[in-house]
Amino acid sequence: MVTWSAPGKVFLFGEHAVVYGKPGLAMAIKPRVFVTVRKNRHPTPAKSPYIDGCFKAMDVTGSVYVNSQMPSSAGLGSSAAVTVATLSAINDEFDLGHTREEIAVTAYQIERSVQKGRASPTDTYVSTIGGMVLITGQSRRKIPPQNLNLVVGNTLVSHSTAKMVELVAEGQRKFPDVMNPVMDAMGALTLNAVRSLSNPRQLGQLMNINEALLEALGVGHPALSKLVTASRTAGAFGAKLTGAGGGGCMIALCPKHMKGRVAAAIEGCDARAIITSIDTVGARKENDA
Repeated sequence: MVTWSAPGKVFLFGEHAVVYGKPGLAMAIKPRVFVTVRKNRHPTPAKSPYIDGCFKAMDVTGSVYVNSQMPSSAGLGSSAAVTVATLSAINDEFDLGHTREEIAVTAYQIERSVQKGRASPTDTYVSTIGGMVLITGQSRRKIPPQNLNLVVGNTLVSHSTAKMVELVAEGQRKFPDVMNPVMDAMGALTLNAVRSLSNPRQLGQLMNINEALLEALGVGHPALSKLVTASRTAGAFGAKLTGAGGGGCMIALCPKHMKGRVAAAIEGCDARAIITSIDTVGARKENDA
C-alpha cells in the first residue's frame, strides 16, 4: 500500500487567453490531494470517473482511498490532482515504471475523456511537475519559481468552465476586432508578469489589469468582484479571479504580514480563504505502509 499526493494550481495570468494561443502563467499551490492505493483481488469500486480511468489506463485493479485539502469544482485543479496522485500511486504500488512526464500525459488523456474533450493539459502538467509554468500555444516551460504570498478566496458559487469558455468564444465570434486586442493585451500582461516576478507590487498592478480584462471578456461574477475589492482594500498588492470565472475562486497577492488580514476580509464576505504559496515539488510519495 502506498500514498502519493499532488498539488492544486492557480492561473496567475492569462486564463482564457491561452485558449487562443496567447501566453499564460500557472502555478502549483500547497493544498494537496492524497491518494492511497493497495493491490487487491477484490477492488473497491471507485465513485470517481477519474479514478476509474486511472485503473483502466494502467490496466490493473486495486482499492483506493482519497483525502483532499482543496475544494472540488472551484477552479483549483482538484480533478487533475486526484488523477495525477492516483496514477502516481498505482505506478508505484504495481511497480510499472512510468516516468513523471508519462504520468502527466496519461492524466491529461483521462481528464479529457471524462470531460468530453474540454480538459486543459496545463492542470495535469502543473500538478505533476509542480512549480511555475509558462504556457505558450502547445509548449509548457517551467520557469524559476518565486515564493509569492497568496490568499485564495473561494466564492462557493458553482460555475461551469465549458460555459465560460463558450461565452468567450461567442464574444470572439461577434466582436473579433474588439476581442482580439483584449487577448493580445492579456498575452502581453503574462510576459510582463514573468519579468516582474521578483517585484510583488508591480505584479499586483498587472493582476489588477488582468482582472479588468477578464471582466471585459464577460467571465466575472458579483461574488468574485466582492472578494477582489475586499482583498485590495485589506492591503493586497493585487487581486483577480483565477480559472474560468463565473464563480469559483480568486487570488490575492499579499505582503507577507498582510496575509491574515486579507484572508479575514475574504471570509468576512461569506467566502472561504486559503493562505498558500508555491508548491515546487509536484507529485510526491508520502509513505510506505
